[in-house]
Amino acid sequence: MGKKEREKGKRGEREIANYLKSHGYDAKRGQQYCGANGDADVIGLPGIHIECKWVERLNIREAMEQSMNDAKEKEMPTVFHKKNRQPWLVTMTMDDWMKLYKAAGKLL
Repeated sequence: MGKKEREKGKRGEREIANYLKSHGYDAKRGQQYCGANGDADVIGLPGIHIECKWVERLNIREAMEQSMNDAKEKEMPTVFHKKNRQPWLVTMTMDDWMKLYKAAGKLL
């Protein structure tokens, strides 16, 4: 990966962290504070492991596999991803989505 792509990735991580901060979460870029391989790209959402991908072509299965391998026990692996000039999307397993949906339903 070239310097341009790495910088784009860092911008994406900052964008996600800032979005989460705007919703009240103490989110930060993971690599900025830890730097270890296997750490989440963005930290600050309890129970969620975030891999961040800002690319035009994404193999979502490979990205999810990376997130699943890197997620700690009791963390839901997710991939936050986008293309240029497109909104961010979030991918997770259906089982994890259902857990979140059921938990949110108790609050509605």
